Amino acid sequence: MNFLLSIAFVLCWSSGFIGAKLGAGSASAITILMWRFLPLAVILIAVAAVSRTSWRGLTARDVVRQAMIGALSQSGYLLTVYYAIQLGVSSGTTALIDGVQPLVAGALAGPLLRQHVSRKQWLGLCLGVGGVAIVTLADATAGAGVAWWAYLIPFLGMFSLVAATFLESRSRTRVAPAASMTVHCVTSAVIFTALAVSTGAALPPAELSFWAAITWLVALSTFGGYGLYWLILRRSGVTKVNTLMFLMAPVTAVWGALMFGEPFGPQTALGLAIGLAAVVIVHRGDPSPTRNTDEAASHVRA
Repeated sequence: MNFLLSIAFVLCWSSGFIGAKLGAGSASAITILMWRFLPLAVILIAVAAVSRTSWRGLTARDVVRQAMIGALSQSGYLLTVYYAIQLGVSSGTTALIDGVQPLVAGALAGPLLRQHVSRKQWLGLCLGVGGVAIVTLADATAGAGVAWWAYLIPFLGMFSLVAATFLESRSRTRVAPAASMTVHCVTSAVIFTALAVSTGAALPPAELSFWAAITWLVALSTFGGYGLYWLILRRSGVTKVNTLMFLMAPVTAVWGALMFGEPFGPQTALGLAIGLAAVVIVHRGDPSPTRNTDEAASHVRA
């Protein structure tokens, strides 16, 4: 079951980069993000009003914490990704830059969560970074005409998601996925609507491609990728869920090559193979006692 969840998570999370590229040709990043989350927030609020089981035991402090997590993991992360793609950074390159997140999360897991990271896991993490570097070099050199500083923007989103991951992991309260997703999406809807209205970008375009991209992002990226991220985090721990991020870069590169004709050569294939090897090493290098520690750390500290 965990293996199937991992495959679904990688595909759904990677679809977010593709969906961002689909919508980039018809609207600004702020417009896309506003209309991605506004209808979704209305639906989730209506569902929450009918079924309140997931909200039992939650305090105002818990809701505020979830709002902060949503602002970091959705608003901050997605805004940087979409803005980078809008500036001309390819979907594959954006995913590749975000691929360094596992090393950052793995390095911080020990001092912040008191989790043991084995030598095999460190080997896998470093190997994964090597794979990401190979594919990044191949993809970024093809991005002629893009300002150099545009490649720094996804790094901000990567750190935003890492911060959200650790904020969630240090929480004492175990929040149901339905409740956390509702708070996160409502928070993002408020933030992006405020930004869109203040910048005059709230009016959606009439193109069918725009609404196709919105449907893609809501169904695959939000419900699929985002929901599975927190589910796997609770089941397997910080190190493992972030190691799966190594696969986003090569998978997105393959997907982008098939849909948009983005470059895909031997270096990209080599990076994919190295990323797969990194995931295998990290997952096999984690004994069951460590796994229990990871699972417990996801909800026992504030």
